[in-house]
Amino acid sequence: MSKQLIEKNLQSSIDEILFGSSDKALSQQISRLEKAGKIKKIAPRIYTSNLTEQPEVLVKRNWYKILAHQYPGALLSHRSALEFKPSLSGEIFITYKYTKNIVLPGITIRSLKGKRPVNGDASFFNDLYVSQEARAYLENMQSSTQKEDSSKILSKEFIEEKLDAIVRIRGEEGLNSLRDNARLVADELDMKKEFERFNKLVAALLSSNSNKILTSPLTKARLSGFPYDPSRIDLFNHLYEQLAANEYPVYEDQNRTIHAYQNFAFYESYFSNYIEGTIFEIEEAKEIVLTATPMPSRDEDSHDVLGTYQIVSDRKEMSRCPDTAEQLLSILRHRHSILLSARPSKKPGHFKDKNNRAGSTEFVDWQLVQGTLKKGFELYSILRNPFAKAAYIMFLISEVHPFLDGNGRIARVMMNAELTSKGLSKIIIPTVYREDYMGALRKLTKQGESAAYIRMLLRAYEFSATVHQKDMDKMELYLKQCDAFEEPALGKLNFQK
Repeated sequence: MSKQLIEKNLQSSIDEILFGSSDKALSQQISRLEKAGKIKKIAPRIYTSNLTEQPEVLVKRNWYKILAHQYPGALLSHRSALEFKPSLSGEIFITYKYTKNIVLPGITIRSLKGKRPVNGDASFFNDLYVSQEARAYLENMQSSTQKEDSSKILSKEFIEEKLDAIVRIRGEEGLNSLRDNARLVADELDMKKEFERFNKLVAALLSSNSNKILTSPLTKARLSGFPYDPSRIDLFNHLYEQLAANEYPVYEDQNRTIHAYQNFAFYESYFSNYIEGTIFEIEEAKEIVLTATPMPSRDEDSHDVLGTYQIVSDRKEMSRCPDTAEQLLSILRHRHSILLSARPSKKPGHFKDKNNRAGSTEFVDWQLVQGTLKKGFELYSILRNPFAKAAYIMFLISEVHPFLDGNGRIARVMMNAELTSKGLSKIIIPTVYREDYMGALRKLTKQGESAAYIRMLLRAYEFSATVHQKDMDKMELYLKQCDAFEEPALGKLNFQK
């Protein structure tokens, strides 16, 4: 073998992995490199130039290169064609010329004798192929006696949830198209039994057959008419776990009289609308609320402030909390109908009928709103600490964004209803604290970081408990002393504990 060819083969050392060869010259070159300590052997006929990491780590990181080199023409199949990675127990499944288990550090290659790639199966990496989507689902309809992590097929529940995702993303047409492709592939590969199983599953998901064969709570929820967003439920579960694991302070409401409660409600409404961009001078907002008269030049904005105030100043209304998921939906619709009564284009009292977003954040699909709220309610219902319930339900509503508009205000109303119902201080998010509030929400949404969100709300809760005056002007003076009305860049929330 020429020196150039040897160098070409050894070029793979840049990517950590080198392979042994029957070529004498290449074999001698590898031997010299190994003796010189520049490479080491990590498995039969497999070497690496990475001398620091463990063989298990290296093999797992380069599994697809190893497969492509050691089993040219093999087909990544069964569960591996849907997961594109080793299973939790380290198995990779390929369809090849023979059936054999090959144990390497960190992974076990399970070679299954079967038909080579057919039209539609794609090249995955060099000489390694992968089952096309329809074929992969048919392969996962086969039977297996192995435990779940070591099985060549994915669990029935997992498959159902992947198919449910297809319906959510591609629609029913997308799932029907996959079924049509599977029918054609089944004929070519003689997988008619597998297709019959797949067809029954698709039929059940599309409600054209009995749902008795379904096992996943997610797919059953779809057939019940209330499908939900599984990624959001995972996020809610994470927040629930953090909230349930700790105890939180209890700040009794000091605004016990009607006037004191209404004074607090005014500033609560003022700040809640300010956050959403409905900005009035404080004296303008007072005039609107105290006279119950909108500003002629800003009728809709005025009604937003009035609607919020109408809800949050009513102690009886703010003591209503849902006992069931259906009550949650009912309370949300009722309060939204009041809040946005002057904006008919925003469909007050009705859940959204199209998707909405804020910046790069896409909220829950409109078709999944009720199901996600109902599923999220399950975790809310088992929380016991009032602050924990308030923090959870506020994020639940904010994250689902169930309405075309007014979601942030409704979320904060639901939070404060939890606290009022227990005789505790409500929470104000003043203008100066807006960026802390929005930043913590974004961090929880984008990164699943719940600690910052909880800390942010605890500080707002502690601050709000110090806001209590029978006189509205004195309450305003105290808020000014705390820099509550300042823009975030010009002040910092400052109060005496």
